[in-house]
Amino acid sequence: MELSIIIVNWNSVDYVRQAIASVYEYTHDISFEIIVVDNASPEGGATRLKDEFPAIILVESFQNLGFSKANNLGYRHSTGRYLLFLNPDTKLLSPAVNIMLDAVESLPNSGVIGAQLLNSDLTVQTSCIQTFPTITNQVLDVEYLRLRWPECALWKLGALFQNSGTPQEVDMVSGACLMLKREIFERVGLFSEEYFMYAEDVDLCYMVQRSGLTNYYIPKSIVVHYGGKSSDQQIVSQWSVIMKVAAIFRFCVKTRGSAYGAAYRLAMGGNALLRLLLLTMMLALKSMTHRADALKSGVMKWSAVLKWSLGLDIVF
Repeated sequence: MELSIIIVNWNSVDYVRQAIASVYEYTHDISFEIIVVDNASPEGGATRLKDEFPAIILVESFQNLGFSKANNLGYRHSTGRYLLFLNPDTKLLSPAVNIMLDAVESLPNSGVIGAQLLNSDLTVQTSCIQTFPTITNQVLDVEYLRLRWPECALWKLGALFQNSGTPQEVDMVSGACLMLKREIFERVGLFSEEYFMYAEDVDLCYMVQRSGLTNYYIPKSIVVHYGGKSSDQQIVSQWSVIMKVAAIFRFCVKTRGSAYGAAYRLAMGGNALLRLLLLTMMLALKSMTHRADALKSGVMKWSAVLKWSLGLDIVF
């Protein structure tokens, strides 16, 4: 078997169905298997996928293992020489799998390979390539700044805006769609199960790069990533914000030590407090009432970050 495609499902059956259908539509002339790991979805329905796509391998977990463990479980049921980890809320718009497989086979010293991810309106997701987290780039993580100065060393987004279409060396790619050789995945110890969700892709790309390999962004491999569709936003939005900052905290401690992790927590707390003050001032201005919903969302997000920085929230 050339390729194993692993998809973790949690309450996303309709999206998984779309993802699988797009893989079958655009992927040709290679032998591949699709493994769907159902992460104890409360809504159920994963068995319907097997009815509709009988060739897939359905692995049902009796508990929510989190993203890292569930992907590792899918890997253990796989046989492919190459592995593609694909988010459930994705849809191929090109022979993306073939293009990525050609790249991982032909590029020199290839490690992790990532696709160009698009939003639902077909604009490019700037998160599809990233630099490894630092205190500075996390505090200054503002979309306006990232787009205004894409070549800045803090985020290195220049590859997203080049028209050559050639593969680009990057620090890391998004875990929404990443491919690598099975032997490399095994060599670095699979996805680190220290992370329940978020930052497992950061950790994997970091470990692969540290092993002496090169991670690549493949702009001709085009995939829509709807983003965040595996959860009920009203219920888990604050939880997911905390999970993200906590996962980056774990990564900082693991790679730079506990003192750096403590500095990151302190910096994020100060950052959250400053942003909350600015957002509150903006909400108080009558001229900003047309943006009230977005501002309130920002208040919710940074309140969650501030609570986490003060140790008032417990996460996995």
